[in-house]
Amino acid sequence: MFLDTVLARNPALVETATALHVSGVVPPDTFVVDADAVEANAALLAAEAERLGLSLWFVVKQLGRNPALIRAVARHIPRFAAIDLSEARALHASGALAGNLGHLVQIPHRALPELLARRPEAVTVFDLANARAVSDAAGRLGLVQDVFVRIEAAAGSGHPGQEGGVPLDVLGGFAAEVERLASVRIAGVTAFPCVVCAPDTGRPAPTANFERVIEARELLTARGHQGPALSAPGATSVAALPLLARLGATHGEPGHSLTGTTPLHAVDPHQPERPAYVYVTEVAHTLADGRPALFGGGFYARSGVRTALLPRTGTRLRVCDAPAENIDYYRLLEPPGTGSGGVAAGDTAVLAFRTQIFVTRSTVAVVAGLAAGKPRLAGLYDARGRAFEGAAS
Repeated sequence: MFLDTVLARNPALVETATALHVSGVVPPDTFVVDADAVEANAALLAAEAERLGLSLWFVVKQLGRNPALIRAVARHIPRFAAIDLSEARALHASGALAGNLGHLVQIPHRALPELLARRPEAVTVFDLANARAVSDAAGRLGLVQDVFVRIEAAAGSGHPGQEGGVPLDVLGGFAAEVERLASVRIAGVTAFPCVVCAPDTGRPAPTANFERVIEARELLTARGHQGPALSAPGATSVAALPLLARLGATHGEPGHSLTGTTPLHAVDPHQPERPAYVYVTEVAHTLADGRPALFGGGFYARSGVRTALLPRTGTRLRVCDAPAENIDYYRLLEPPGTGSGGVAAGDTAVLAFRTQIFVTRSTVAVVAGLAAGKPRLAGLYDARGRAFEGAAS
């Protein structure tokens, strides 16, 4: 999906990833991440958000909750939106500040005292039971916690496995109940996704959910809530920030833009954010019909992966589609044509596609110094951000 873009915008990353694999420093099934590019992208996003008067909460699930990369982003965007409990803990341990918790996954009730003690700017609640739990936990800590109301997605505009939220037509009654709670304050609204990239052009566009949160904010304002915030997550990038500002959002939540891997970056290599990672693996074996099999572990069902580069010969091969019931042991490529130089077991393969590293079993190799032309391996981590002993060099 992003191979052409990364070859055009960050070819040194491809060369470095190849060299690290060929030398045996990184194993197959490794995401090699350019820390300099991640930090530069965060700085671009922060500057544009400041120009437009927007606040940002950064998201790192796609980066594998990696401490080195969290610190690089937090130097420019200090506060995060945590997807779930373990991500909130990883972000806090890496020194970032809590922005929005409960963003996509509600905070387990027993973990509320721990996370509220870290004084997040907001906690998103999907229903009255969770609002009451936040109020009870905040009250025991002597706090009044700001909460954002998650509005239920419009039909056909949400994602499977991410259901939940307050239906817009009952928001008034929900707000009346929350207003009676002693230790929370309704501070804003959110939904997901509020922005998506158009499938034909990749340009960011508002969804029906954005219309819903605008209406929800108007309803809360009419009830007397002063200046409710509006967080509009989804495809937050430099290109999307003017749209958020124009439609009245107060917050964006950049994730894939930190690595230059939104769908817009796949079709427009001239976007300001640079692509910041590639996936490196190797040929495991070749089937009798000539299809090479790559070691898997990091292939993601919604990746949009298309082609693989085999640097030894410079061959580009199409990645075969995988059915939904596929277990990610291997991923097949189309057979090489005659005159391609052939494919051998052990050959390095470099790919670039949309990922969510935290749901893979991949290794993450963080590379520093690429911007100065002096790349070095800064560390090896697992997919949840835990460092391998003695991996830095």
